[in-house]
Amino acid sequence: MDFMKEEIKVGLTNIVTEKVTDKNTAKKLGSGSLEVYATPAMTCLMEKAATEALEPLLTEGWTTVGISLNIQHKAATPTGLNIRAEARVTAVDGRKITFEVKAFDDREEIGSGIHERFAVMKEKFMGKALGKVQ
Repeated sequence: MDFMKEEIKVGLTNIVTEKVTDKNTAKKLGSGSLEVYATPAMTCLMEKAATEALEPLLTEGWTTVGISLNIQHKAATPTGLNIRAEARVTAVDGRKITFEVKAFDDREEIGSGIHERFAVMKEKFMGKALGKVQ
């Protein structure tokens, strides 16, 4: 397909990590009142894992955007621990790529779900988005 310089295959996996600090807690991000790893931070890390898996395979001028994310945040993680997010391609349907995503802290799995991304031409996508302000 024209958006891929290399075929995106089922099974493609990527892992990203970050540390839980006061900057990514539920209290700081406004998604709760406790100083534990925030659900929005976890979902962002899951999306980052998926995005970074695809970027090297895309043709110049193309990127992917998230179109759906259905996750469960199963366990709390205090500051000081590390988080690992994994994204694995489970389906490729034209320009739509589906991932199984999981997140772990130093002790256990803390979240999992399904994430979908869609390949878009950067210039066309941004043109449409910026058209909203004119």
